[in-house]
Amino acid sequence: MTSFPKTTMLMQRGIDFLGSEYAILCGAMSWVSERNLVSAISNAGGFGVIACGAMTPDLLDTEIAETRKLTDKPFGVNLITMHPQLFDLIDVCSKHGVSHVVLAGGIPPKGSVEAIKDFGAKVIVFAPTLALAKKLLRQDRGAGGDALVIEGMEAGGHIGPVSTSVLAQEFLPELSEDHLVFVAGGIGRGQAIAGYLEMGAVGVQLGTRFACATESIAHENFKKAFFRANARDAITSVQVDPRLPVIPVRALKNKGTEEFTAKQIEVAKRLDSGEIEMGEAQLQIEHYWAGALRRAVIDGDVENGSIMAGQSVGMLKEEESVADIMQKLMTQSEEALTRR
Repeated sequence: MTSFPKTTMLMQRGIDFLGSEYAILCGAMSWVSERNLVSAISNAGGFGVIACGAMTPDLLDTEIAETRKLTDKPFGVNLITMHPQLFDLIDVCSKHGVSHVVLAGGIPPKGSVEAIKDFGAKVIVFAPTLALAKKLLRQDRGAGGDALVIEGMEAGGHIGPVSTSVLAQEFLPELSEDHLVFVAGGIGRGQAIAGYLEMGAVGVQLGTRFACATESIAHENFKKAFFRANARDAITSVQVDPRLPVIPVRALKNKGTEEFTAKQIEVAKRLDSGEIEMGEAQLQIEHYWAGALRRAVIDGDVENGSIMAGQSVGMLKEEESVADIMQKLMTQSEEALTRR
């Protein structure tokens, strides 16, 4: 392997925390971040993360076991905080001695962080605001996250309203000295990685860049849609009803985007009529996304499925192996830091 002294030096705290060669996390992409891609990323020196998404505990159990057969390097598991079986999924992670658990999609419910730390795993959290980040990282009574991911609106999938560059300027000067902060959203090249490392990040997270890797099981149609797209094609979903707080999702524009608007109207009506509670309404929306994403990723239905992609999609032009992508990113970062 080539050495990247300047990049590695700036990533060192992230590397020590993850136990990987490079502090490059793969964003958890439902249906895409499974055993094949996760193990390939960890084997190439990065840090793969299994996307649990809507999986049952049994499915997650199998996925972790199968990933272990393909890599002896560290990898993590991403759990959605609103999953109705969150604590059962944490038990599965405990059974397998998973080293890192990423809690995404909302504030971790009471007792979840402690339950993960009880079996010795590290907890990675997300926070959309600086105040919430400070709260989630507070290490009182063992309930604080060990590292934070700040993810800008350029990312694919579920997103917040603020861009990566603004979040980085806001969070890193305040947090980077005492905490481990990874930057995500819209990162497609190593030059951007170098910039965020210089600002105090200990590493980065990329999803879109790895989605069409050779090792990704995503359908050929899904990958071709990525290669055809430019940054402007990755648009955010529209919120139809303010009473139904739906986290916006960034995906390539297609019929599925319009179908989601119709789905929201249907769920909002059921909420109004008292047929369902708010929690159930939000869960139905989540299940809708899981199904729509599966149609695109697994079945190759890129017309009606959901092609979740970040704005960096315009930089993807061909299928490459994970190892090549990783080496390119590190080389670009090293060259940028050397020039400076």
